[in-house]
Amino acid sequence: MGILEGFQTALGLIAAGDRELLGVVALSLRVTGTALVGSALVGLPLGAAMGVFRFPGRRLVVTLVNALMGLPPVVVGLAVYLLLSREGPFATLGLLFTPEAMMVAQTALILPIVVALTTQTVEDLWGEYGDQLRSLGATRVRALPTLLFEGRAAVVTVLLAGLGRALAEVGAVQIVGGNIRGITRTMTTTIALETSRGDLALAMGLGLVLMGLAVVINGGAELLRGRAALVRT
Repeated sequence: MGILEGFQTALGLIAAGDRELLGVVALSLRVTGTALVGSALVGLPLGAAMGVFRFPGRRLVVTLVNALMGLPPVVVGLAVYLLLSREGPFATLGLLFTPEAMMVAQTALILPIVVALTTQTVEDLWGEYGDQLRSLGATRVRALPTLLFEGRAAVVTVLLAGLGRALAEVGAVQIVGGNIRGITRTMTTTIALETSRGDLALAMGLGLVLMGLAVVINGGAELLRGRAALVRT
């Protein structure tokens, strides 16, 4: 099949609501969305605390978290695989080659990004507003929600960075999920598989969906940032 024919077929699959395509998209969004929420619940308060508090070894911890931002996905996938495999400490959970294992892998990928970028954002805000907050009687702990709210536009950007990392990821989810049809296939792993098979229709259909999601998500985030800027002014 030529590229033009494959592109036309891909559009047809999207327009017709192809069941396989929709299933892959739904699983991808479920896995990535769960990983993003989990990373936000842990990473935002942890990063905010690291941005405000000073403690022995903080510089080392920050350096380590920053280094983990660039951790290769296949390494993360291998680590999670070893933890969940038959010889691993969490083998009894039976999560290997399931969507839940993929969620764990993606959370491990996103979490350092959320923590590192939130730390930098809140540290800058604390330097700008710290004296004012202390004069109002706010402790460092009580200041954390205020700082996160004040930096909400930057927080949205932080979460978008994590979301982009997760949506584009292939290696980790393929290792721990096994790329099983109808069970653990995501958009990126399906694109890689179908391209290697020469089936460009489904691959390009999913590629178009990915591009569409990126446009919609970033467009929505830009609107939120614009509203936040108006509120601040």
